[in-house]
Amino acid sequence: MSITSMFTAVSGMNVNQKGLSVVGDNLANMNTHGFKSSSVVFGDIVTQSIGSLGVGRGAVLNAITDEFSQGAFESTSSVLDLAVDGDGLFVVEKNNLTAYTRSGAFGVDKDGLISNPDGYVMQGYMYNATGTLATATSDVSIAGQSSSPNPTSTATISSNIDSRLTAPAAFDVTSPAATSNYTSAVTMYDSLGNARTVNIYFRKNQAITVAGTPANSGTAYGGGATWPVGYAAEGGTEWEWYAVTSGADNANSSNDQIQAQGRLEFNTNGALYYDETLTSPTGGFDFAGGATLNQAIAFNFGDNIAADSANGLEGTTQFGSASATTFLNQNGYAAGTLKTLTIDDAGLMSGVYSNGQTKNIAQIVLGKFISQEGLTKLGNSLYAQSNESGQPIISSPQTSGLGSILASSLELSNVDIAAEFVKMIIMQRGFQANSRMISTSDELLQELVNLKR
Repeated sequence: MSITSMFTAVSGMNVNQKGLSVVGDNLANMNTHGFKSSSVVFGDIVTQSIGSLGVGRGAVLNAITDEFSQGAFESTSSVLDLAVDGDGLFVVEKNNLTAYTRSGAFGVDKDGLISNPDGYVMQGYMYNATGTLATATSDVSIAGQSSSPNPTSTATISSNIDSRLTAPAAFDVTSPAATSNYTSAVTMYDSLGNARTVNIYFRKNQAITVAGTPANSGTAYGGGATWPVGYAAEGGTEWEWYAVTSGADNANSSNDQIQAQGRLEFNTNGALYYDETLTSPTGGFDFAGGATLNQAIAFNFGDNIAADSANGLEGTTQFGSASATTFLNQNGYAAGTLKTLTIDDAGLMSGVYSNGQTKNIAQIVLGKFISQEGLTKLGNSLYAQSNESGQPIISSPQTSGLGSILASSLELSNVDIAAEFVKMIIMQRGFQANSRMISTSDELLQELVNLKR
């Protein structure tokens, strides 16, 4: 019986020693990001017997389980430091091995892949050049990310042009300053993303005193074009405008060139009554340098009374004050390179480019298992699918109960130091008690030997 008690005590020492190892591992990883603490499950060993005469044979370690409770969050300065607020795990891959982790310390490697320090690459749905989201997961990469140029197709200009000015001679593109009253420069972009300066010259034409068709409808002026019949101006003043490019920017002329022109009609209150753009003398803007020719650009000087049923005072006006441009805008931009990344709560990764544009890059995915405790530990806060864990549910954050992503944050370990110290004391006492049991059994055997003497 004493020998049996020794072996029973040895099993107790073994399981408590293993329990202390688990506690030690938890405490060692208390500062490991994304680490999930483990706990031990002990079981008793019973001798095969009939009835109630069986005597226990000690203890056995049944399982070591991971506790996937949420850890606290630490704020960082890197947008690629990510944390999951919920049950999901990041999906990563290396050498065709798919793993899962709560540690979101990602960065950009030499190939432009978003990966963790162990070289496992983040998985997600990538956006292609046209902004279409892929339907299959792949490595998340920022390699080759750029923003293509966009040629200007619309330009909005709001100005006040001084009503006190007098009409100069007919507009002459070779002497625009002397034959116009006011000029405003607009930067526009060709199909290659080159910035082009377009000067808008305003010239006071005449006072309109006859209601009906505009006074110069059907007559030629400016660049030799003919005005179409427009709206009645109800009295007021008419101005001409000319969009002029320099010879260095022109594909078909080495001289300054009118590439668009039109007229503005103001009523006696200085409000824009009607505006009209003529067909471009060149058929569209022809910029030099191999850009697409005949680039159509629509000019907007503000809503007018006749065509837009507006008050005519929210765009270009003609008041008795100095000419000045109050608003300029156009929809073109140059090519851009990636400057910074943004990641929202739903895992949408977007790029901010040097040309001011923002473009979607990837949709990060998360994984979830029926039994996360059944995952196989790979080390470095990585887990692998197993038979006990079941199949993963792969989806975007904020769906399927996966939780949200927090950028510039890392999840700390969920180790409870106080609880681990209590476990350590209990297991230490268990080890001591079982070692004492061996000493006691040895004393009994010694007494048995002494009986023979």
